[in-house]
Amino acid sequence: MSWAQARATARRAGLRPLPPVGLPLAAALGHTLAEPLTALTDLPAFDTSAMDGWAVAGPGPWRVAGRLLAGQAVVAPLPDGAAVEIATGAQLPPGATAVLRREHGATDGTLLRECGPRPLTTGQDVRPRGQECRRGEALLPGGTPVDPGVLGLAAACGHDRLSVRRRPVVELLVLGDELLESGVPGPGLVRDALGPLLPPWLRAGGAEVAEVRAVRDDFGLLRDALRHSTADVVVTTGGTAAGPVDFLHRALAEAGARLLVDGVAVRPGHPMLLAELPGARHLVGLPGNPLAAVAGTVTLALPLLHARSGRTVGGPAPAPAAVDLAGHPTDTRLLPVRRTADGVVPLAFDGPAMLRGLARAEALAVVPPGGAAAGDPVELLEAP
Repeated sequence: MSWAQARATARRAGLRPLPPVGLPLAAALGHTLAEPLTALTDLPAFDTSAMDGWAVAGPGPWRVAGRLLAGQAVVAPLPDGAAVEIATGAQLPPGATAVLRREHGATDGTLLRECGPRPLTTGQDVRPRGQECRRGEALLPGGTPVDPGVLGLAAACGHDRLSVRRRPVVELLVLGDELLESGVPGPGLVRDALGPLLPPWLRAGGAEVAEVRAVRDDFGLLRDALRHSTADVVVTTGGTAAGPVDFLHRALAEAGARLLVDGVAVRPGHPMLLAELPGARHLVGLPGNPLAAVAGTVTLALPLLHARSGRTVGGPAPAPAAVDLAGHPTDTRLLPVRRTADGVVPLAFDGPAMLRGLARAEALAVVPPGGAAAGDPVELLEAP
């Protein structure tokens, strides 16, 4: 299956978004809006000063009386020819026509005069009520990922809770007898790099990573792990090929799974797979080599998780290649790159088992079969 077809298949497989839940703002980070975010008030809710200075009524000079600070409710109107000292964010009194910045005014304590570079104009340095939005206005569509900016906007327009999609729960099974969880690798043994590497990528896709578990190269252990998992999505590393201890295909068959993707024309990572498990659950099988596993994550796992969480995401963003990007003769190639003023440049150490290139990468470039010439646009998959 082509790389584009595999990604589309993964997204279609997840088009059963999980149910909505109501969460306090602090708990909603990383979830996805289940419905549009609407304003519960005008923003700003009243005319406010955009600067420290004086609220003035009509043309100057003005007689100064009093002070207004943020948080004070204003009742008394400002008569023509009067001014009141005002702080940024404070409510303008009725009758005020502009705000004179502190650095543009001079006062002897009673009388205020302009001394700025340009004459004061009506409405200057005033944030009028409803400038940003009106009450009831839809500010963000459902499907928007909840990031810190969304939380701030929700709070500003009056929300204490948000309706968001439940995050798909992921269980990560790291397969292999040769993997160490700590210490320096020894003869025949290697450190598990995917246990630390993959959860941040999965969380960036909207998932809740419930467990990272090592599973030995034993068919029965793997079969039982698949049968008894309660996660929405099981992600495995290794065992996707046809080696002597690659038991994943057989374990999926005995677990009653249906293969949706079994191999993708992409390098690295072509032996990746996607299966539907009983109970509307899914399994993403990633190759065991680190960069190949990341390729499988962006190809199959992230589109599936985005769909399950109801998340609307755009396609890969294009950028020009600063130099020629070597490609595979027939397959798509995912290449770690960094941005420069001239476009993206490839990074060394980009083999399937290597991590030095990925550790410095800002994105993965989607290089079409045959490669891309300098100046050609290539799609970018952002690193989290």
